[in-house]
Amino acid sequence: MRSPELPVVAIVGRPNVGKSTLFNRIAGRRVAVVEAEPGVTRDRNAIEAEWRGVRFSIVDTGGWEARGDELTAKVTTQAEAAMREAAVVLFVVDVNVGVTEDDLAVAKVVRRLEVPVLLVVNKVDDQRRELHAWEFASLGLGDPITVSALHGRQSGDLLDAVVGLLDHEPRGEPPRQPHLAMRHAAQRNGSDSNLADGNGGTREDLGARTPRVAIVGRPNAGKSTLFNRLVGEERAIVHDIPGTTRDAIDTVIETALGPLCVIDTAGMRRPSRTQRGTEHYAVLRALSSLETADVALLVIDATVGVTHQDQRLAERIEAVGCPVVVLLNKWDLVKTQERELVLEGVADRLAFIGPAPVLRISARTGRGVQRILPALQAAIGSYRKRIPTGALNRALQDLQAAVPPKGARIRYGVQGAIEPPTFTLFASARLAEHYLRYVERGLRERFGIGPTPIKLRVRVEGRTKSGVRR
Repeated sequence: MRSPELPVVAIVGRPNVGKSTLFNRIAGRRVAVVEAEPGVTRDRNAIEAEWRGVRFSIVDTGGWEARGDELTAKVTTQAEAAMREAAVVLFVVDVNVGVTEDDLAVAKVVRRLEVPVLLVVNKVDDQRRELHAWEFASLGLGDPITVSALHGRQSGDLLDAVVGLLDHEPRGEPPRQPHLAMRHAAQRNGSDSNLADGNGGTREDLGARTPRVAIVGRPNAGKSTLFNRLVGEERAIVHDIPGTTRDAIDTVIETALGPLCVIDTAGMRRPSRTQRGTEHYAVLRALSSLETADVALLVIDATVGVTHQDQRLAERIEAVGCPVVVLLNKWDLVKTQERELVLEGVADRLAFIGPAPVLRISARTGRGVQRILPALQAAIGSYRKRIPTGALNRALQDLQAAVPPKGARIRYGVQGAIEPPTFTLFASARLAEHYLRYVERGLRERFGIGPTPIKLRVRVEGRTKSGVRR
């Protein structure tokens, strides 16, 4: 079940009119992938925003086209779904091109909506272009509102019109700024977000914000199908063409654990096979989402098995330091006699990520998906595990009594942080790597620390040695 929705403001229009640029302008940062080529945006991409005290959800959509192939039809369907959910529709057109047949087709659809529609004429970079905007009055959608999404020109006037149509009372008058005084919230409870977003943010305690779950994997492993299954609706476009997903799409859902922010990401290939431009930026979005995630779902195509690229992705997750749940998707398509071999491949090629749970699922049919939530609960609980200092030191004494370290002694230890659990061990001399592995295993068993990395730092007479262990 999804969390309660804010009023939705949907940005629609034909391809390449600047919808994603306007979306990013309102977001105050580059959320959606923007390229000069048409058809870059495919899925619905939504964030929460605020203008003059009014909060709403702004939704970017793919270009609406009356004709095209199967993938184009799915993009159009997503755009139409966003229109039906919207409280206000922003119909974006391009002043440099003028009225086109596709504009007329979209206008015909928009006029049938029983919601307010604002006609937004984009790319009006100066006053000389404003006169040309009146050509679009022929679409029968009222007077045009001229903006330059790229430069921010008159974007504030557009947002004034938007909040004037929403059923909310403005609360206060925040200062007007050229870049728009927008606030992106990563959760739907209205609190400010201090999540790391790739732009220098910081992490907070998981109890104070919505945990972020990033779905990552190679192209065509079934990430978007799983995302739709978890969200409970067709938010992401699913197609058998690898690389269908471009943007990282966040959706907050209500679960038995409380709200979770689930993030569908673009499939990540080897850098040598990643095309410059759209795919390159899509991969950067995916990596940024992974860096801010509290837990990662690594989706592997079970019909192919663990590939070198799957190993590289697991290494990325390990470097980030968040827990991981491995999902062998398409398990129903694996022949019975081959299943043991697939499991052996996972154990062998992903051994370095430690005690990560491995779930066999079918995102298409829903088989095994119910086991994901308990695995996430265990991973998130371990990720924020805090151990009292007294209990920690008793455990360290017991471990040393059972197996004393050679030429050294751990005098005491403290836990300095969570996300992941981080311990500083104060020792009389340097501890061997194998002994640190012994301590790490002992702490896991003693305190039930599940599938999450553990950081062990050793301080010896003013020197510090640190490491991340899974």
